[in-house]
Amino acid sequence: MSDILIHVENLSKRYLVGHRSEQIEQYIALRDVINREVRNFARKTVDVIRGRQIVQGDEIEEFWALNDVSFEVKQGEVLGIIGGNGAGKSTLLKILSRITEPDRGRAILRGRVASLLEIGAGFHPELTGRENIFLNGAIHGMKKAEIKRKFDEIVAFSDVEKFLDTPVKQFSSGMYVRLAFAVAAHLDSEILILDEVLAVGDLDFQRKCMGKMQDVASNEGRTILLVSHNMAVVERMSNSALLLAGGRCIARGNTTSVVEEYLRNLSRVETTPLHTRTDREGTGQLKFISMSLEGSGGTVVPAFRCGEDATIHFVLENRTDHELHSFRVAISIVNEMGQFVARLDTLLLGHDITGIPPGRESLRINIPKMPLMPGRYQITILSWLGGTIVDSIGNAAAFEVMPGAYFVTGHLPAHNRSMFLLDHEFVLGGRPSSTLGESVLRNT
Repeated sequence: MSDILIHVENLSKRYLVGHRSEQIEQYIALRDVINREVRNFARKTVDVIRGRQIVQGDEIEEFWALNDVSFEVKQGEVLGIIGGNGAGKSTLLKILSRITEPDRGRAILRGRVASLLEIGAGFHPELTGRENIFLNGAIHGMKKAEIKRKFDEIVAFSDVEKFLDTPVKQFSSGMYVRLAFAVAAHLDSEILILDEVLAVGDLDFQRKCMGKMQDVASNEGRTILLVSHNMAVVERMSNSALLLAGGRCIARGNTTSVVEEYLRNLSRVETTPLHTRTDREGTGQLKFISMSLEGSGGTVVPAFRCGEDATIHFVLENRTDHELHSFRVAISIVNEMGQFVARLDTLLLGHDITGIPPGRESLRINIPKMPLMPGRYQITILSWLGGTIVDSIGNAAAFEVMPGAYFVTGHLPAHNRSMFLLDHEFVLGGRPSSTLGESVLRNT
């Protein structure tokens, strides 16, 4: 017997999107309004008779949520499905869960499927938590005796025993998803489908969920499809990944390589348009024009890995008609909670940047062996002339740090345990005009 549990072949799903045409004329005749409404009514009547989707609006547009998607998933495989909003991830899971039907192609699933696609799915708000366990289990195909046998495990995992006989309409969203995940995870199903289930629960619940998924995949041989926007979770949980964009599959394979492909395709890859920012402070004698994040190969990236060389590249403009001296630059890095985690300052590192002529210049700050923990960070940039701020931009750019070598080995590399290596290079006409020396900020 084949170990392929999910076989998807040329799967496509089309939706009709209605648009109401805007009348720009100041005067609209009554007969035009009547004719338009009659046409809409006739179209909707025909759609009802033929069993087609009813669409509001005067103009109809076809939208392909999925377009010729094909892949296979083996028994015991944890497949991470990633992509931007509107990529088709949820539509794919709904088709595989038999909630909606495809317009083209086919999906073959061998074995019983348990799915958790949204908070409260399969729950009745007026029933208690205890009653909803039996209801939800029955919806997923569990027999009453099977539910009774696993009832204590489900309650213990969900940690809602105190509120078990309370109507679930009084539950918080976190309690909802804990109970729903507990039921789905304890089914004797061959395939488990999860859509952003970890985005709602607290840290303790996320830890329990990831442990349970690893257990059912490795020890019970169950196949898991996991949709998440948290790339760290996808890399930790999945042994393969699928990348969707515009309803199409653009990458399938090793999780690390697919995640990197996704990060390369993010819209924020190009550069931060600092020249359009109006929420800046300073005298304006010198302004930051653009900012980009570069990887070890010099290519623009939206994310770095722990232990990977990184470069922050600025283009700045001297807006005066004379050369500027005693120029100082600092960047501050804060985490998702707004907590300050690092600061690079040319003054603190002993650099005095001098001789900036009128026009645009290039500034690069090199950070070897990225030492930050995985997560999302914001950069704030400031510049001074003497003791006066000339340009300051908060949240000038955002970047991701992905798991990497530091947290695989558990220790810093042996290059004097330096945190940041700061190097400034001003480029005129494509050639360096001056290069400052290197400074090392020790890890204290």
